[in-house]
Amino acid sequence: MKKIQELDKIAITVKSHKLLQQLLQENPELEQIMRNAKNETEALIGVQQWVMGILQGSSKTAIKYYNREYQGHDALRKLKWKEIAAIRILDYIDNAGRVFKDQNLRGEDAVSNPIKLIWLAVNHGTGGAKPFFFEDMLHLFRQLTEKEKRVMPTREDVEKWMARYPSGLDPRIVKLREENRDRIINILIDKMDAGEIKSNKYFFKPEMSSEQKFLQMLKWWDDHVFHLQFAVRSPDLLNELLGESLDPDTMRVLYEAEEQGIPFFVNPYYLSLLHVRVPYFAIGADLAIRYYVVYSKQLIDEFGHIVAWEKEDMVKPGEPNAAGWLLPSQHNVHRRYPEVAILIPDTMGRACGGLCASCQRMYDFQSGHLNFNLDKLKPDGTWEERLQKYMDYFEQDTQLRDILITGGDALMSTDKSLKRILDAILEMTKRKVAANKKRKEGEKYAEMLRIRLGTRLPVYLPQRITPELIEMLADFKKKASKIGIKQFVIQTHFESPMEITPDVKKAIDMLIRAGWTVTNQHVFTSASSRRGHTAKLRKDLNDVGILTYYTFSVKGYMENNFNFATNARAVQEQMEEKVLGTIPEEYYEQIKTFPENAENMVGNIEKIRAKADIPFLGTDRNVLNLPGVGKSLTFRVIGITRYGRRILEFDHDATRRHSPIIHDMGRIVIIESKSISEYLQQLSDFGEDVSEYESLYGYSIGETENRLSIYEYPEYDFATCDEMTNLELVT
Repeated sequence: MKKIQELDKIAITVKSHKLLQQLLQENPELEQIMRNAKNETEALIGVQQWVMGILQGSSKTAIKYYNREYQGHDALRKLKWKEIAAIRILDYIDNAGRVFKDQNLRGEDAVSNPIKLIWLAVNHGTGGAKPFFFEDMLHLFRQLTEKEKRVMPTREDVEKWMARYPSGLDPRIVKLREENRDRIINILIDKMDAGEIKSNKYFFKPEMSSEQKFLQMLKWWDDHVFHLQFAVRSPDLLNELLGESLDPDTMRVLYEAEEQGIPFFVNPYYLSLLHVRVPYFAIGADLAIRYYVVYSKQLIDEFGHIVAWEKEDMVKPGEPNAAGWLLPSQHNVHRRYPEVAILIPDTMGRACGGLCASCQRMYDFQSGHLNFNLDKLKPDGTWEERLQKYMDYFEQDTQLRDILITGGDALMSTDKSLKRILDAILEMTKRKVAANKKRKEGEKYAEMLRIRLGTRLPVYLPQRITPELIEMLADFKKKASKIGIKQFVIQTHFESPMEITPDVKKAIDMLIRAGWTVTNQHVFTSASSRRGHTAKLRKDLNDVGILTYYTFSVKGYMENNFNFATNARAVQEQMEEKVLGTIPEEYYEQIKTFPENAENMVGNIEKIRAKADIPFLGTDRNVLNLPGVGKSLTFRVIGITRYGRRILEFDHDATRRHSPIIHDMGRIVIIESKSISEYLQQLSDFGEDVSEYESLYGYSIGETENRLSIYEYPEYDFATCDEMTNLELVT
C-alpha cells in the first residue's frame, strides 16, 4: 500500500492534463463534482448519485442487470449503450480501493480507484494516471452522455471486411507458396551438399544431378517425417529460408529468444506460407501466421518468469486439482468438467508440429517439461502399464463420457501408438458397458459418447494425414459405433484463412470421408482480431467442411502481450461480426444430426447456409480459458489501472455443468496486459483504420453464449447415477 500511496503523488503528464481538460469540458457535471468534493470519498459519492440517477431514469432491466438479478446473453443484448456505461462506472465505484495481484507485473499490487485518480488529477495534478487511462475515461463518459452512440455495422460492412483476407486456396496465393517452397528446397539442397544438414533417412546419391535432387526433394515434401526432421531450429536458418526478409529488429529479438532458451521449431511446409514477396492484393494477409512463428520482445523478457495460467492443471500427487478432481497422473490426465477428461500420452504426441508464439503451454516449455527432442519421446515400456491405469480410472468414473486425446498434438503420435491408445479406450468402453448391464436404473455409470483428437497437424503439417491413418480412424469409428460411442471429432486449430491450402483441403477431405467431424478452436490474437478476419475464417472453414467450436481470447500474462486482443474486442466481434452467422432456431435439430452424417459435412453445411442466407455458421462460442476452472466470457469490467489496463471480473459459464466446487470458488479477476488504446495503436501499426473500431471502448460487459445442439451429448436410454467419483472437495 505504501507504494500505491507514493504513486498517488506522481504528477500527470502534459498529454494526460490535456485529455483531462477535454473530459471536464465535455462533462460539466463531472467537473462540478470533482471541484466541489473535499476528498476522494465525496467525489465517489457525487459520481455515484449522478450516474445512479441516469440509470434509474433509463429502465428497470438495467437496474436489475447492475444488481445481478437479471443476466444472460439475451439480457445483455437488451441493455442500451449508455446503460452499459452507467453500470461500468457504478462497478468502478463499488470496487474502489480493491487491491489485486497483477501477474503482468510479476505479482505487484494493482489498485483500482478511477474516480480517485480523476479527483487527484483535477485538484492536485497528481495520481500518476497515464494518457491511456484518460482516453478510456473520455470514451466512457461520452458513452454515458450519448455523445458516442454505437452504430452496428451492416452485412455489407462485414462482408467488405471479410473480403480483405484471401484464402490459401486462391490461385494467386497458391502460386506464391510454390515459389516459397522452391526457394526453401533449393536452400536445403545447398546445405545438404555442403554437409551443413545431414540425415540418415533423407540423403542424395552421389551421382544425382541438381535437377534430380530437386525432384527428389519434391517427393520428400509430401512426407511429414521429412518436415519434422528438417524443421528450423535457429533464427539464422529461419531468416535464410525466408529469403533474408526479416528486418534487423526482428532478428535481434529472435537472437535474444535463442539465448533465453526458447525453442524454435518451424517445419518447412508451414514456413512456406509466409510472404516474402508481398502481393499487392494480400498485404498483411499472412500476419496471423507470421506472429505465430516470430516471437515478441515481451515473450523474451518474461521467459523465466512465466507463471502457470490454469490452476486446475497444477496438480500435486494425491491431492485434488483446483476443480476438485483426483487424477491418476499429474502430467497425463487433466480434468475440469465432470463429463470430460484430457489424455496426454507419453509418446511423440507430447510434442507439436511447431511452436506457436502464443502457446498456452509456454510455462511448460520454460520448465523444460515440453520440448522438441523428438527422438526421446518414443513410448517406453512403462507407458503401456500407465495407459492401462488411466483406462481403469476412466472405467470407474461415474460421469465421464468424453475423452480428448491431445498433447502436444495427438497426431504427432505414430499410427501404431495412436491405435494402441484408441484400442485401449475401446476395450475400456466395452467393460464399462458390460458392467452397466448389472447396475440398476439410476445407478448406472455414464458411458463413452465422444472421442476427440486434439491436433494442429492438419494445419501445420497436412502431409501427416495419410491413407493409413484414415483407414485406422475409420476402422476405430466402425468398431466404437457398435458399442455406443456416437461422436468422433478431430479438434484442430486454424488461425487464418491463409492456412487453408490445397494440401490442407485434401487432408480435411480425407478426415471427413473417414466419418470424423472436424471442428476448429481459433485463438483470437491481435493479428487475427482485425475486422472481418475471424468471420472470413469461419466462412472458409465451412467451405471445406469444418465447423467452428471456440474462439478463444489469448490467455497468459505479459508474455503474450503482443498477441493479446482485449476481451472488449472479443465481445465486439461476437456482437458485430459473428452475428452475421446466427443460425435460426428452426435449423438446430438439423444441425444436431451433422456428426451422424459426417461424411457429407460439406453439403450439410452448405444447405443450412443457403436456406438461412448466411455466409457462415456461427457455431463457435467466444470464450476465455479462465485461470480458475473452465471457460467463460461472462464478465464485467470492475476496475482499471492507472495505465489504462482494464480489470475484469469473470463469472463461470452458467450454460454448462461444472464440478460442484464451482459454487464455492467465487468470481475470477483478470487484469488485462494492455489498454484499449495500446491495442488500437497496434491495429494501426498493422495498417488498420481504427475508426472502424469506434465502438470498442464501450464493450465492458460479456456474456457466454449457449452451446448449440450439435455440441451437446446424445441422451442415454437409461438413467445414470448422480454420484461423482474421483472428486474430493476441500473445504
